[in-house]
Amino acid sequence: MFNKILIANRGEIAVRIIRAARELGVATVAVYSEADRDALHVALADEAICIGPARATESYLNMNNILEAAVATGAQAIHPGFGFLSENSKFARLCEEMNIKFIGPSAQVMDMMGDKINARAEMVKAGVPVTPGSEGEVYTSEEALTLANKIGYPVMLKASAGGGGKGIRKVSNAEELVPAFEAATAEAKAAFGNGAMFIERMIFPARHIEVQILADQHGNVIHLGERDCSLQRNNQKVLEESPSVAIGHTLRERICQAAVKAAAHVNYENAGTIEFLLDEASGDFFFMEMNTRVQVEHPVTEFVSGVDIVKEQIRIADGQELSVKQEDIEFKGHAIECRINAENPKFNFAPSPGKITNLFLPSGGVGLRVDSAMYTGYTIPPYYDSMIAKVIVHGENRFEALMKMQRALMEFDVEGLTTNIDFQLELISDDNVIAGDYDTSFLANTFLPEYLEK
Repeated sequence: MFNKILIANRGEIAVRIIRAARELGVATVAVYSEADRDALHVALADEAICIGPARATESYLNMNNILEAAVATGAQAIHPGFGFLSENSKFARLCEEMNIKFIGPSAQVMDMMGDKINARAEMVKAGVPVTPGSEGEVYTSEEALTLANKIGYPVMLKASAGGGGKGIRKVSNAEELVPAFEAATAEAKAAFGNGAMFIERMIFPARHIEVQILADQHGNVIHLGERDCSLQRNNQKVLEESPSVAIGHTLRERICQAAVKAAAHVNYENAGTIEFLLDEASGDFFFMEMNTRVQVEHPVTEFVSGVDIVKEQIRIADGQELSVKQEDIEFKGHAIECRINAENPKFNFAPSPGKITNLFLPSGGVGLRVDSAMYTGYTIPPYYDSMIAKVIVHGENRFEALMKMQRALMEFDVEGLTTNIDFQLELISDDNVIAGDYDTSFLANTFLPEYLEK
């Protein structure tokens, strides 16, 4: 096992990785920006080193500074967490060149699956269902219009090199396509340096279903079940649960096996997620994309499967075989995760950084977990993502999990800044959500308009 790993991230995921490493007997190195000098991950790690100013491009995205910190501290591996450099193939290659293990897939696989065109082609080879769409990158609105007319409306425009909800537009008809294409291209170019687009038929209404997979260096690939991530706003997930109420045993087996087949086909290594769109009316599902990193919502899978995904990531990177086989995994109960953000839902979810003057985290009882890097007196900086905590619950069944989440959110109190806790409490208490009657359009088209009227 590694003696020491560096965590190239911040916030709750950095804290999560530090705790997993400590339980494995592995020392940790935290890196931090000047704005994060008082952050919890800095205090918890065995060593900490400043890598630059507050701006992410000069710190958490500064590959040279991070690698220099790894060399200076003798770290043998780097865990990228999620966001920042977690899906950056250049960074993975630099780690390899410096004989530092990147805790994630190879740079080659990142390139293959990070590009939606290449990923689609590989899934076709693997026999995984894909939606009708463009066979290559689309660069002009004229070409996009021709393809959309051929594919049939509605269509989705997606940045070929995209992620995190950037460079995505839904288009209902030909009149909407050109302005939507130009806006998505500009957004993609600003976010990824690449304005190339991909077009596919929009599956609507749909469920967003993703399958967690683990794969080691010895050819073992397993799945840890699915998560339903259909409750989203602007293509960003808000609440996730496992298992999905929209899937029965037979369909679950088909989707999960498709995910395993996809990962095995590309010789995947480490933790990853295969994302699908499910047409509930027909029962057909289609490959959407692969996330080549640990997901924000991984704790719901840990609850229902009993597998510590972050520990498995570290073991896999160390060259060990998976600690579990597919037949060893018994899925139990139901888990739900709510993302808690420092934002104001009543004002278009505007970020709300500031100092936490008082904090009460919900606790007590079986099956309740809060992943966070907050503490009383800590100032949430304005420079990074607004997520400040994740509340995860596990119950014997979905109703118990729903009630447990309601209880947890009622107890959760953060003073000094505005959060979306009340918004999440109303969402988890909504009759449609309780009934499991929702799809990817529900939050924006049904819940939010009613919420904002109150």
